[in-house]
Amino acid sequence: MSDQLYDPTTPVPPAQRTRPTSVRELVRRLDAFRTEASITSALAFQPRPSDVFVATFAKSGTTWMQQIVHGLRSGGDMDFAEISSAVPWLESALDMGIDAEADQVAKPRAFKTHLAWDQVPKGARYVCVVRDPRDVLVSFYHFFEGWMFEAGSVDMAEFARELFLAGASKSGRYWEHVASYWRERERPEVLMMAFEDIKADLDTAVRRVADFIDLPSDIDREARIALATEQARFGFMKAHESQFDDHLLRDLREPYLGLPPGGTCSKVRSGRVGDHAGRLTPEVVAMLDEAWRESMAEPLGLASYAELRASLRP
Repeated sequence: MSDQLYDPTTPVPPAQRTRPTSVRELVRRLDAFRTEASITSALAFQPRPSDVFVATFAKSGTTWMQQIVHGLRSGGDMDFAEISSAVPWLESALDMGIDAEADQVAKPRAFKTHLAWDQVPKGARYVCVVRDPRDVLVSFYHFFEGWMFEAGSVDMAEFARELFLAGASKSGRYWEHVASYWRERERPEVLMMAFEDIKADLDTAVRRVADFIDLPSDIDREARIALATEQARFGFMKAHESQFDDHLLRDLREPYLGLPPGGTCSKVRSGRVGDHAGRLTPEVVAMLDEAWRESMAEPLGLASYAELRASLRP
C-alpha cells in the first residue's frame, strides 16, 4: 500500500495518480472526497419549507429520483450538463462552486443528500428511496469498479466486508440510514418509496411524487406528469447517460483522490430488480442477512426487506 497522503484541499501531482487495487486503499482515498468546509456548510443549511430533498442511501435510486423531481418541477427541462448541476448534492455543493442558497432553474428547489435523518437539515420535504441491500451492494461495487478501483482487482466479498458492511463509504451504513427515515415515514413532510415499487409502476410513482411536491396549479398537470414519467424511463436516461454520470464532480475531485483520468463510471447501468442474483456468494448473503437482523429485525420488527417494502405501500 502506498504511503501517499490524500488531502481534500491538496491535489496529488499527476505523475503520482494511480487507481487503487484494494478496498483499504480505496477507503484511504475517500478521505479526500470532499472538504470539511463543504460538509459543514451542508449541515448548517437552512432550507425553505418548499424545498425538496431526494434523501437516499447511495446507489438506491438517487439519480432516478433526481430526474423525476426535476422533470416534474421544470416541465421536462434537459438543459443541464449533469443532473447534480440541476439538483445539487448538498454535501458537495460548496466544493462544486454551487450556492445552495440560490434560486434554481425551477421551483421548488431540489437537492440530493445521503445524510441520515438525524443529520439532514430540517424544515423541508424529503423523498426517500430505499432499495434491496443486496442490489445496493452490487450497484455500489460496479459504480466504483474502473473508477475508484482498478477493474477486476477487488473481490466482491472484500468490498462487502471492508466497505459496505463497515460503513466506510462516507454514506455510513445502509441499515442505519434506512432505519433513520423509516422511523419518520408517517411525517407529512416525508415520502418514503421502494425502488422496486417505482420500477414496477413508474406511472403511479411519478404521480405520488407530483402530489407530494405540490406542483403549481397554473400548469397542465397531466402533461407534466406524463413527460416526467417518459423522461424517467430507463431507455431515455440511458440515451442521455452523460447527463447522469457525475462527471462534473468526478472531474473536480479526481486530482484530490489521486485518480488518473479516464476511469469508467455509470449510474444508468441496468436498472434491474434482483441484480444481485448469481453475483453474491452465500458468505456475502449471510453477512448481509446478519446485518439486517441486528439493525432492522431486532430493533424495528422488520424481519426482511420485503416487510420493509410492504410497510411503505399506500
